[in-house]
Amino acid sequence: MLLRKTALVLALATAAVLATTTAATAAPAATATATVATATVATATVAAANPVIVVGGLSGVAVAYEPIAARLRGDGYRTFIYQLPNLGLGDIPTSARAFASYVEQVRASTGASTVDLVAHSEGGLVSRYYLKRLGGTATIGRYVSLGTPQYGTYVANIVALLGLGSCAGIVACQQMTIGSAFLADLNAGDDTPGGVRYTTIRTLQDELVRPTGNAAVNDGATNVLIQAYCPLRVVGHLGLVLDGTAYTIVRGALVDGPVRPNCLAL
Repeated sequence: MLLRKTALVLALATAAVLATTTAATAAPAATATATVATATVATATVAAANPVIVVGGLSGVAVAYEPIAARLRGDGYRTFIYQLPNLGLGDIPTSARAFASYVEQVRASTGASTVDLVAHSEGGLVSRYYLKRLGGTATIGRYVSLGTPQYGTYVANIVALLGLGSCAGIVACQQMTIGSAFLADLNAGDDTPGGVRYTTIRTLQDELVRPTGNAAVNDGATNVLIQAYCPLRVVGHLGLVLDGTAYTIVRGALVDGPVRPNCLAL
């Protein structure tokens, strides 16, 4: 109960933070014309892009993901937020089956044949299970995870030290422990099945995914450590859905661009 309450408080707290920035600079007329033309092409490209589903994590209420969803909408993406059933406390494969139905709803409502996923924490495991075990590779174009314990986390393993037993009885937490049967099955064979473009984003200051290297996957994924590009950038687990630098990596992944984080982004 303590773990659940703490996670819910943290998730709700993130909803109150939304960093935005606006910059304006003067430019010669010729440059301005070229900029407008480039912006028009970029806008047209985004308008034709896949819809994006932001997949929440453990105890992640939908409103906590409005900051990153707002950034995506601001860039022209048709954006949806998926809150995990029972706030992700239950069985991950069961959550993945519910998520599969949601993907079909988004495809039906938008007319899109494929959608892209931006998944935080446990949401990345739910999404990967959908891709690997439920045939999701046929409907997903890009998979971007933020602080997902792809290979488990010691934080889940040591919850017992807090006197809460085996993850306080939370099934998803048990499944995210290093060496769990769920992770052994999920990570057996190819980490990146199908024609999906896989990107993982992690941070050294992630207090919930330890070791932080466990947030990466194998077999051809683009694995991005924020501090490898921006050594002074401090980003926590929940901060991954709020941080401007993390978002520039997400935005690049959604257009199959090179990894070029903006270390000064707000």
